[in-house]
Amino acid sequence: MRTIWRILTWVKPYWFKEALAYLTLLSINGLQIYIPLLIRRIVDEGISKEDFRLLALLSLTLIGLDLLRGVFNFLEGYLTEWVSQYVAYDFRNAIYRKLQHLSFSYHDRSQTGQLLSRATSDVDRVRFLTGRGLLRLIDSFVLFAGTAIILIRINPVLALMSLATVPFIYLVSQRFATHVRPLFWLAQNQLGELATRIQDNLTGLRIVKAFAQEEAEIKRFTTKNEELFDSNVRASRQRSIYAPLLDLIANLGTVFIIWYGGTLVIRHQLTLGELVAFNSYLLQLVMPMRRLGFLISMLSQAQASGERIFEILDTESEVKEAPDAIPMPRVEGSIKFENVGFQYFGSTKPVLQNVSFAAEPGQVIAVLGATGSGKSTIINLIPRFYDPTEGRILIDGIDIRKIKLESLRRQIGIVLQETRLFAATIRENITFGRPDTAEEEMIAAAKAAAAHDFIMSFPDGYNTVVGERGVTLSGGQRQRIAIARALLVDPRILILDDSTSSVDAETERLIQQALAHLMKGRTSFVIAQRLSSVRNAD
Repeated sequence: MRTIWRILTWVKPYWFKEALAYLTLLSINGLQIYIPLLIRRIVDEGISKEDFRLLALLSLTLIGLDLLRGVFNFLEGYLTEWVSQYVAYDFRNAIYRKLQHLSFSYHDRSQTGQLLSRATSDVDRVRFLTGRGLLRLIDSFVLFAGTAIILIRINPVLALMSLATVPFIYLVSQRFATHVRPLFWLAQNQLGELATRIQDNLTGLRIVKAFAQEEAEIKRFTTKNEELFDSNVRASRQRSIYAPLLDLIANLGTVFIIWYGGTLVIRHQLTLGELVAFNSYLLQLVMPMRRLGFLISMLSQAQASGERIFEILDTESEVKEAPDAIPMPRVEGSIKFENVGFQYFGSTKPVLQNVSFAAEPGQVIAVLGATGSGKSTIINLIPRFYDPTEGRILIDGIDIRKIKLESLRRQIGIVLQETRLFAATIRENITFGRPDTAEEEMIAAAKAAAAHDFIMSFPDGYNTVVGERGVTLSGGQRQRIAIARALLVDPRILILDDSTSSVDAETERLIQQALAHLMKGRTSFVIAQRLSSVRNAD
């Protein structure tokens, strides 16, 4: 129950509306408990005694109570849904915020589809618990307790007979919950894997088609889909076994009570009105029992989903901001590596060992080496995308682990080897780091990156919307926009990870001319495959 209680703590900010919802629930239950008593009076005092006036009066009262119950039902439904939607809103925000702050190493070993599944379908299942699910569960217990008390007051013997089925229903429900929860956990994980498969296929669609692997990908997807189907069918099979069994136990009690109660009426030991009321109460008693199987099924799903969500929220980032971290003032640009070593999570082989060097302010540092030699790792350590496993890195003589992350990264401009643009306008992509940038500054950055001319060749210019991941642009165009984006933040430290690899010789010449001017006064790290790109390095 620890996961369930933890989920319910997210309702606390909305306690007032939740309390109103439960007050309306109690009002509904009060009416439901009273209405059968009114029906008993209609039968015994109105119909049996042929009192038309009383019959009309009690019938109108019954209509009024039903209307009132309808109002309470509306309020209860609206308030609980309002609260549950806000809880889901908070969960989605918390998950997204957490994913934004987790280090690269976490995302390196996580499947995107699994993360998407937890932020969407898992949150929706948890929403049921904080809304109608918990309300219906409490409703069932309150209605059960109230109805049981009234039954005992009407006829203790009949009441005890009708309640005799409760222990059996409880045991069957417990067994059902034990069997079904692991199946829901498995199904949710498989849903995440399926989402990952779809995402990988859509993002790599060009590769799939280029190698004529459409049928192979369809087969892989079908396999994952079948696994999810099997898990859901197994869960449905358990539900299909236990739900009718719960109904059967409840209905057996109902049949017996009607038979025995009818016998008491014939013997004049029970009035017809009391039997009608008793039967109405019995149906109210059976209803929460019959609902129990469905509720336990949904609560088991919510519990499994809650565990998957809290798995993300409880994850500690490998890159942590020190409690006494200080804001980084405007840096000069001195960077020093002292015996730095690094090893990726889960790897047994270090990527860097005893790396030491110093870069003075304004210098251009070229990093060259074979593929996999650790070039990109070195530049990823400077903005603390990862933390070194050994040694330390200093900027202006300060250990970067003692600097607030945001103030550190705001002074670093980066163009990564894998150019990533957002599905937005070119203007929004360039000004991503500084949304409030003036038009003139944005255009100046685009010109410096040799991007202005091709941007203006589009009918909408800077308002041109690029496709997802910038697929509507060429590789060289994407890189020039990425360079403009980095330059616009006016960084003191500039990192270019093979940033001219996708441009032709003429475009590279234009970019190099612009960068030569813009690198002045900045400490720049350049990773390149072409020697021409680093011939001016210090």
